[in-house]
Amino acid sequence: MKRLVLGFGTLVMAATVAVAHEGVKDPLVKARMDLMGEVKDNTGTLGNMLKGKIPFDAAQAEAARLALLDHAKAIPAAFETPATDPKTEAAPAIWTDWDDFIAKTNGMITAVEAADTSSMDTLRAGMGAIGGSCKACHKSYRID
Repeated sequence: MKRLVLGFGTLVMAATVAVAHEGVKDPLVKARMDLMGEVKDNTGTLGNMLKGKIPFDAAQAEAARLALLDHAKAIPAAFETPATDPKTEAAPAIWTDWDDFIAKTNGMITAVEAADTSSMDTLRAGMGAIGGSCKACHKSYRID
């Protein structure tokens, strides 16, 4: 039953992301939204392990961390062109405060690189920095 609920939750989350990205006309904005969706998915995997929503698995946690690292490193290139769309969640301040945006992205990269996924305790210790880096950037550069 637990797997059924988790499976249903995953489908609902995927459908929500698909609906949120529906109607995006600018392909650069769509690509950014997809990239940030991947960041959310991989961060969610790690967070769900910590919350006990899915069993801790060091190999799965490390795979999520490595994917998250790849996605974090892709953020500057994805946002380099100041493309916009009515559905975007990217604040114009990204391009007017580019150096700070990159500094915050580098903070995320550093946090993800430093995270240790070998145990729940080490994962928990690293997730604070990862979450803090996400929050810092979203506070300044995401339209809710």
